[in-house]
Amino acid sequence: MHFFPFFLPQTVLLGIILLPLRAICIALILLLAWPFAAVATFCHPGRGSVPLMGWKRRMSQCTLQCLGHAMFFSMGFQVKVKGKVAGPLEAPILVVAPHSSFFDGIVCVIAGLPSIVSRLENLSAPVFGTILRSLQPVLVSRLDPDSRRNTINEITKRATSGGQWPQVLIFPEGTCTNRSCLITFKQGAFIPGVPVQPVLLRYPNNKQLCAMTLCQLFTRVEVEFLPVHVPTEEEKRDPTVFANRVRDTMAIALDVPVTDHTFEDCRLMISAGQLTLPMEAGLVEFTKISKKLNLKWDPIRDQLDTFAAIASASKGGRIGIEEFAEHLKLPISNALKELFLLFDRNGDGTIDFREYVIGLSVLCNPANTEETIQMAFKLFDSDEDGSITEEQFSCILRSALGVPDLDVSKLFKEIDADKSEKVTYNEFKDFAFKHPEYAKLFTTYLELQRCQGHTSDEEDDLQTPGVTYSQSKTSVSEKTPIARNKVCPEGSEEDISSTSDKKED
Repeated sequence: MHFFPFFLPQTVLLGIILLPLRAICIALILLLAWPFAAVATFCHPGRGSVPLMGWKRRMSQCTLQCLGHAMFFSMGFQVKVKGKVAGPLEAPILVVAPHSSFFDGIVCVIAGLPSIVSRLENLSAPVFGTILRSLQPVLVSRLDPDSRRNTINEITKRATSGGQWPQVLIFPEGTCTNRSCLITFKQGAFIPGVPVQPVLLRYPNNKQLCAMTLCQLFTRVEVEFLPVHVPTEEEKRDPTVFANRVRDTMAIALDVPVTDHTFEDCRLMISAGQLTLPMEAGLVEFTKISKKLNLKWDPIRDQLDTFAAIASASKGGRIGIEEFAEHLKLPISNALKELFLLFDRNGDGTIDFREYVIGLSVLCNPANTEETIQMAFKLFDSDEDGSITEEQFSCILRSALGVPDLDVSKLFKEIDADKSEKVTYNEFKDFAFKHPEYAKLFTTYLELQRCQGHTSDEEDDLQTPGVTYSQSKTSVSEKTPIARNKVCPEGSEEDISSTSDKKED
């Protein structure tokens, strides 16, 4: 923030005075709220399976809301409210954006203490856990493999309870952002298909870090309740459409753009930074890629590790042809250039992480089948003794890549896991599954062999099997030294699909 150096002396002075006082006030208010919350939740089911009713609910809401106002006032927050909060029957769910810090919890106090989504572990925190329990949160457990489904079911149950439960307040972005745009909304608030009320948060003060905020005399906050969005039949059927339309409404009111990046992209950005890549390297538009390619979070996160290992030697966190060849332990050949071009979807001469993920999923993994691996192994195992020597391995790769003096010793040693100087089928298969980038090179050579076989069937019938094999290898290396991806266009559906996919994600 540009004004920070100018206000440094004033900030330090106010911090010496205000910070301790405000910390004491916050602690006292929390301690004062605890007995009310404890009484409200006494003998109540710990997991909130039934709602608070009667005097317990009225007492906890009135006292905790007043104390919440007092706490934020002691912290220096000046709140301006626009619009009117809808009732539980009119809008069972409140969606709040943009989400930038835990100070955004002030909207819970303004909205009358609706239920929030919280981790189950938070209930065990001293004092705060009891207060949280009195708010009847929707609990999420990290240890429960069905946590997401159970959370959706609980939100739906409460949203359709006819007012028995409090409203549910959700930050649909799912993570904190810098408030410059609205990222993709998660579908949890929209799957129930009930009316939602969009709520906007603005901080005219240019809010900074927690300590800096508490050192300011005051922090202005604007909370705006927009009109309730009643879903159409289409939106009830498709939560994605529902979420996008609510997001568009909120973005227009905030005068900020929207982006297709998601919470998972933010996690990938953080991971990219930890791997010494530029943080923007992790922006892959996760939702789009995962839906189109049916990918899950863990494989993409694992692929980021591999991508970082390849791109670590380059500037800007992108893979060039040199790094690509070094990773594959192969020289830069025409066949390798063609494989690189299939990854390089925008043709800028480099591969970013998004192109790498798509390339592995669209080009390499589909080609990396058990059948392909078996065929490739048989191709290398020319004497059919169940293992591949380095000489056999280099002979085929020289033909496939069109490089007569190819040195594949480094690559062979990496495949030869037990260092026996012979590669078994299991070693070959394990390496192929771990490095699907080679699949396209293997299938390219198999296509060359197949097409060559179509043109030389009569000649093959006149030769012995041993002579046929050696001459077939020679003809491939001489007649077709460059391993093209479209060697047999009339019958290669895989290559056509790969090329068309390169044009559009």
